[in-house]
Amino acid sequence: MKFLHQFLEKNIKPTFDKGGKLEKLYPAYDAIETFLFVPAHGTHNGVHVRDGIDLKRTMVTVIIALIPCLLFGMYNTGYQHFLAQGQAADFWEMFLFGAAKVLPIVVVSYAVGLGVEFLMAVIKGSQVEEGFLVSGMLIPLCLPADIPLWMVAIATIFGVVIGKEVFGGTGMNILNPALTVRAFLFFAYPTYMSGDQVWHADGAFSGTVDAVTGATALGDAASKVEISTIMDKYDMYASFIGTIPGSVGETSVVACLIGAFILLWTGIASWRVMLSMVVGGYTMGLIFNAFGVNTLMQISALHHLLIGGFAFGCVFMATDPVSAAQTSSGKYIYGFLCGFLGIMIRVFNPAYPEGIMLAILFMNVMAPLIDHYVVDANIKRRNKRLQLASK
Repeated sequence: MKFLHQFLEKNIKPTFDKGGKLEKLYPAYDAIETFLFVPAHGTHNGVHVRDGIDLKRTMVTVIIALIPCLLFGMYNTGYQHFLAQGQAADFWEMFLFGAAKVLPIVVVSYAVGLGVEFLMAVIKGSQVEEGFLVSGMLIPLCLPADIPLWMVAIATIFGVVIGKEVFGGTGMNILNPALTVRAFLFFAYPTYMSGDQVWHADGAFSGTVDAVTGATALGDAASKVEISTIMDKYDMYASFIGTIPGSVGETSVVACLIGAFILLWTGIASWRVMLSMVVGGYTMGLIFNAFGVNTLMQISALHHLLIGGFAFGCVFMATDPVSAAQTSSGKYIYGFLCGFLGIMIRVFNPAYPEGIMLAILFMNVMAPLIDHYVVDANIKRRNKRLQLASK
C-alpha cells in the first residue's frame, strides 16, 4: 500500500494539482485517494462527527452494519417471490433471485448519487463529500424490490440535490437524504410505494408472465382486515425474523439488531435515540391498545415495533448524526417523539401506514428547535446557580 501511495503522489496527483492538465477534476482524484488512504486534511465545515477517525471510515462502518439487512433483504425478496408463485425453492434459489432484483437498485443508487456528488464537487471546486457512501446503501434498503430503476435514479438526484446540496452539503442538511428520496417517491409515485402494493413478484425467473401484488402487514391492517387474519399472516415470530412482505431492508428486526449492535459498539450511533424511540413507539401502542377501535389499534404495542419500518428507522434513520438532535437531553426528546408520532401517523391516517418515514422527517425539522430549547434551559439553570452562589 505504501508503494501505491507513493506512485499516486509522484505520478498521478501532479496531473490533478493546481496547474495540472486535469486541475478541474481534482475533487474526483481526491475522493479516490482519501477512500484508499487516510486523508492528510481535516473537516472545516459542517462538522457533525467529532472524532479522530475520518468521515469515510465512519461511513464504511455504517455500511458494514447495513450488510445484514441487505443480505436478508435479498433472501426475503426471493422468498416472497416463490411464496407468491406457489413454487418450491431452496435457499440459494431464493437468495440469487433476490440478489438479481436488489443489486441493480444498489448499483443505480450509487452510480447516480456519486455521479451527482462528483459533478457538484467539480462545479463548486470542493472536495467530494462522503455522506452518500451511506445514503447510497440506505436508499435501496428503504424501497420495495419492484421499484423501477428510472424512478430510483430520479429520486436519488432529488435526494442529493434538494435534500442535501441546497443546504450546503454533508453536515449541513436538515433532512435525512435517504428518507427524502423515499418521501419523494411516496408522493410522486404513490402506487409503487403505498402500503397495499409494495411487493410485486414477477415471473422473470420462472418462465411465466404472471404477476402477484401483495400487501404488507400495515397495508392489510389499513385495509381493515380482521386482526385475527393479521396475526395469522404476520405473527410475532415471522415479523421478528423478517419473512414478511415489505421494503428490501426493513422487514427483519434481527438484522436491524445486528446493525444496532455494530453501531453502538463502535460508538457511531446514539443509544439515547434508539432507546427513547422504542419507548415512544411502545407508549403510543399501549394508548391505542386501550381503545382498540380498529385493526391498527388492536395490533399489540410490541407487534407495532416489529412491523413496518420501525426497527430500520430506529437504528439507521433516526440516529443520523446530521439530522438528529445533538444534545443529550434533546436526543431523548427527539427519539421519543419519532416513535410516538410514527405509530400515531400509521394508526390515525391509514393513507400513510408507513408513518415512521414521515415522523422522522418531521422530527428532523424539529431537531434544531429541540436543541435550542435544551441549551437555553441549561443556560438558565446555570445562571440561577451562579446567582445563588454569589449571594
